[in-house]
Amino acid sequence: MKWITKLRGNMRVKICGITNNEDAQKAVYYGAWSVGFVFYKKSPRYVSPSKARKIIEALPPFITPVGVFVDQSEKAVKDVCHFTRIKTVQFHGEERPLYCKRFSAFKIIKAFRVSTFIDIKNVSKYKVDAYLFDAYSEIDKGGTGQAFDWDILNHYKFERPVILSGGLKSENVNQALSIFSPYAVDLCSGLEKSPGIKSPKLIRDFFHSLKG
Repeated sequence: MKWITKLRGNMRVKICGITNNEDAQKAVYYGAWSVGFVFYKKSPRYVSPSKARKIIEALPPFITPVGVFVDQSEKAVKDVCHFTRIKTVQFHGEERPLYCKRFSAFKIIKAFRVSTFIDIKNVSKYKVDAYLFDAYSEIDKGGTGQAFDWDILNHYKFERPVILSGGLKSENVNQALSIFSPYAVDLCSGLEKSPGIKSPKLIRDFFHSLKG
């Protein structure tokens, strides 16, 4: 199947690490296609299911809420998704292909952390809806603000749409998109004034840069 990427000015943008309604609404106002909620308690961007549900209920139609999980039990993930009415999940840990198959009722994004190469044989084992590539860190599972060499992605042929993540912000997004053309981009720390709190100015500047 051939996937069509939108023109840069209409690039799909997912803003992750949403912890409050004001940030969610600001993201949507400027053009986010999706907003992400981190349900990993060790993350400084963790949001409780009850709070996430209230934020999601206030979202306008056609905005996709995504639940981000890290090595959590199948039951825990499904319980959170049922409660919050989330239908798209992002697995950002060491989840195996068989684990992902158990979420056939959901859209699935599987995240992979990139250092200097990609284990494409391993990636291809995941029959999910999209791959997300983030920068590798020995300490954190994501949200480090670090970028990786985007040109690495050009060395591989992917069977699923690719979401580009890791250190993206207004100053470098156009450079990244000139090197590799993804299905979507995912931002988190590059739009924050502190972990879990987004900066309206940085969000605005990012979308202006993308359109410019």
